[in-house]
This record gives sequence, C-alpha cells and structure tokens, in this order.
Amino acid sequence: MEDIILIGGGGHCKSCIDVIEQEGKYRIAGIIDLPEKAGEKILDYKISGSDEDLEALSRQYRNFLVTLGFVKSPELRIRLYKRLKELGVNLPVIISPRAYVSKHALISEGTIVMHGSIVNASAHIGANCIINSRALVEHDAFVCDHCHIATAAVVNGGVVVGAGSFIGSGAITVQYTLVPEYSFIKAGSLFKS
Repeated sequence: MEDIILIGGGGHCKSCIDVIEQEGKYRIAGIIDLPEKAGEKILDYKISGSDEDLEALSRQYRNFLVTLGFVKSPELRIRLYKRLKELGVNLPVIISPRAYVSKHALISEGTIVMHGSIVNASAHIGANCIINSRALVEHDAFVCDHCHIATAAVVNGGVVVGAGSFIGSGAITVQYTLVPEYSFIKAGSLFKS
C-alpha cells in the first residue's frame, strides 16, 4: 500500500478515513490541520502538521487528499487543491468498495466517492469533488470541479452542476437542468432551472 496524507481533520475526514480503510489501496500516514490541533487524533490517526508543512511533506509523500468538507463555501477546498497542484503531488481518486461507479463513468483526480453512492454510465465527475454517502449521479450528468453532492442527493440524467456548487442532502435536480457555478441548493429541495 502507498501512503497518503489527508488535509483537513474535521467530521468529513472521519468519513474519508473509513472509505480509505475499506478501499485498502492507501495507508494513512498523517493528517494536516490547524497548528493548534497538532498531536490530536482523528479516529486512530494523529494530526501531524499544518498547511505550513505541505511543501516538506510533498518531498516525502506522493499522495494527498483534501478531506475538508464544505457546505457554505468551497473556497478553502479549492485553495488547498491548487496548492497541492503547485507542489506536483498525486491526488488519487478514492472510491468506496460499497459504492457503484459505472465503468463508463469518468471520475477526475482528488475526488472521493463515499459509501452507498451510485455514479451511472456516461456521468463525469470533476476534480476535487465529494460524492457523499448514498448520493446518486445519473447517466450523462456532468459534475464540474470542486462540487459537493451531499448525502442522498440526486443529480438526475443530463444535469450539469457548475463548479464549486453544493447540492444539499436529499435535494433533487430535475433532469437536463443547469446548476450555475457556486450554487447552494438547500437540503431536501427540488431544483429546476
């Protein structure tokens, strides 16, 4: 197994850890968070540094994943992703063994597909996205970079979700609609363009 460093040690990180452990491709070598949290543990893993350590860590480790969640704004996830790209590290795709991803779908770097999610044929998921537990991304849907499709949300066929958007828990997008960039679709809502 290759080592991986996780960036962000909150609640979303805990869910990511569980997926990474079950996928069995990567060994978690450390978690990066705020300097004042150094030494604390997230599940069985120690917070071993802060953003200031990223450059040094990029010389020691190859694989990194942004494990900071987002609801209100994707800006911090985007900033961390861009910093990791500047450092030239690998941002693997992480897919839960309890998710279904069609062999005809495309998932881009730094994206995690959580337990119980479905990504159907000809769907395209951009970079640095969260496809959260039990989310559904249907055929021909396009989820652009830096999006969070929350728990049990439904992105129906042919929908385009603009970059940086958040689709809340249980929200449904009507087929072949366009969700503008940086949209916030509240939990349980029906989105029609």
